[in-house]
Amino acid sequence: MDQFLFLTSWWIPFYGLIGAILTLPWALGLVKRTGPRPAAYLNLLTTVLAFIHSLLLFVDIWNREPENFLFTWFKAVDFDLSFSLDISPVSIGATVMVSGLSLLAQIYALGYMEKDWALARFFALMGFFEAALSGLAISDSLFLSYALLEMLTLSTYLLVGFWYAQPLVVTAARDAFLTKRVGDLLLLMGVVTLSNMAGSLNFSNLYEWAQTVELSPVTSTLLGLALIAGPAGKCAQFPLHLWLDEAMEGPNPASVMRNSMVVAGGAYILYKLQPLLALSPVALNALIIMGTVTAVGASLVSIAQIDIKRALSHSTSAYMGLVFLAVGMQQGGVALMLLFTHAVAKALLFMSSGSVIFTTNTQDLTEMGGLWSRMPATTTAFVVGSAGMVTLLPLGSFWAMLGWADGLALVSPWVVGILVLVNGLTALNLTRVFRLVFWGEAQPKTRRAPEVTWQIAFPMVVLTIVTLLVPLMLQQWYLLPDWKSINWYIVAFLLSSTLVGVAIGASIYLHKAWSRSRILAWRFVQDLLGYDFYIDRIYRITIVSAVALLSRFSAWSDRYLVDGFINLVGMATIFSGQSLKYSVSGRSQGYLLTILIGVSVLGFLISWSLVTGHWSLVISHWSLVIGHWSLVISH
Repeated sequence: MDQFLFLTSWWIPFYGLIGAILTLPWALGLVKRTGPRPAAYLNLLTTVLAFIHSLLLFVDIWNREPENFLFTWFKAVDFDLSFSLDISPVSIGATVMVSGLSLLAQIYALGYMEKDWALARFFALMGFFEAALSGLAISDSLFLSYALLEMLTLSTYLLVGFWYAQPLVVTAARDAFLTKRVGDLLLLMGVVTLSNMAGSLNFSNLYEWAQTVELSPVTSTLLGLALIAGPAGKCAQFPLHLWLDEAMEGPNPASVMRNSMVVAGGAYILYKLQPLLALSPVALNALIIMGTVTAVGASLVSIAQIDIKRALSHSTSAYMGLVFLAVGMQQGGVALMLLFTHAVAKALLFMSSGSVIFTTNTQDLTEMGGLWSRMPATTTAFVVGSAGMVTLLPLGSFWAMLGWADGLALVSPWVVGILVLVNGLTALNLTRVFRLVFWGEAQPKTRRAPEVTWQIAFPMVVLTIVTLLVPLMLQQWYLLPDWKSINWYIVAFLLSSTLVGVAIGASIYLHKAWSRSRILAWRFVQDLLGYDFYIDRIYRITIVSAVALLSRFSAWSDRYLVDGFINLVGMATIFSGQSLKYSVSGRSQGYLLTILIGVSVLGFLISWSLVTGHWSLVISHWSLVIGHWSLVISH
């Protein structure tokens, strides 16, 4: 490896951070005369440098052994806090993807948010976002990864709440932050436990520790569940999945990064934790159950959404559920491949949906239609992104799912059924969205909808080309299977599920005049799926109500018990002080009389206790004598 590239590999996350810092004078309003665009250009420049640097490093490190870069932050006696960076084709390839998608999302934002008064603040947050993701990609330390996940949580909160003047946006940002905090708190417990048990939080040291350690079933189970909780919150997995749906209230350029890379960041940490999770069969089974429930449930929910961004965000949760299922079945390579193909296709889908929103000023699918002839570039991007999401030969997701299903067809055939079901529902949902947005007759908001400007169209065209080239990339990286070893029955199942989903989505009756069916049974099913199986209401009745009850009890006890006792002591002090005030006359004989009275009362009390004690002894003596004589008389 080139020595200079290796020594400067740790610079990559700092490009985004430097870009965020350089935009602060505009974001804080210190510079007003030039407008916010210079801040955007500075952040774009640092992102370009990050992309070039990571790309050169990726080319140089290809076909080489991974290397570690160790930073010692603090060392005293037996306490050693060091950070290890992983310089490998996988980690550097992830930084290339993060910086590349961030660059395209920022160019996209130049056109999408051109007239937004807080453009500089948005680019500052995007730089912060990029820095956290790039650092997470090359981190080989669980402690550093946890800190970077906290940066992502803060970035998500700030970007979702970017338009903070809208009450719904503030609620969405708060819910996203608090939901993630639940998983982060449990993950912190696991990090502290590992630090105490393993003595190091670097992944390489943890892997060696996991090979020799013997843990009790209870310890390994609790540790595994704690480590799962953090990624589950980041990837919007059941039961911490509701935040991603609400987070669609934020700007669409941030949604591009959130649905393609941020959720993948949590799954990437889960991939690195595989050797530790293997210590607990219960944790692996929890991953399988969680991933299966989320994949199937989110796929069903997505087909009942009438908001274009929410229909796509639920499919993000579904595919992250498949990644959790893959990790739970110890299929780490399949999980990484699925993360890569999903990120490219989902970024393209959100860019195309954002173009539709930008042009029509609506996210409601029932208000759209007939855009295919008016927005050809956007239509092409949506079609290619949809094809990249499902198992449509020869695009990327087909090879990821084929490699997975082919390897488990005989061992766990039910996994093939899950893949077929999720893929078919995804194809159905994407076909339904395409029909409502691009097909049919034009609606009032789409009759004069033009194609988007070049700042928005350019990233879509680039990602369209990249999505089509994904199979060639997989072939170059030797990730495609040999044609002779392919199970064609599995291929037929996967392709059939896509074709069935497309056929149902193309033929099902869709009417724009109503968003709910007139038939009572279908309306019940539609409401059940549209309201996410009423999970938010179940949470409100159970968990939220329980927390509210405990809060009211705590407030009552604090007000009437704690404060009441303190107020009683205070009132007694005030009363006694006021009483003593009137006894102050300034005459010594009065003070002497008070002292004598006090001493007399104290002596009387002491004497009374001694007398009562003496008489109690006499009474007890006579009771013993009487008892003795009663025994003698009885004999």
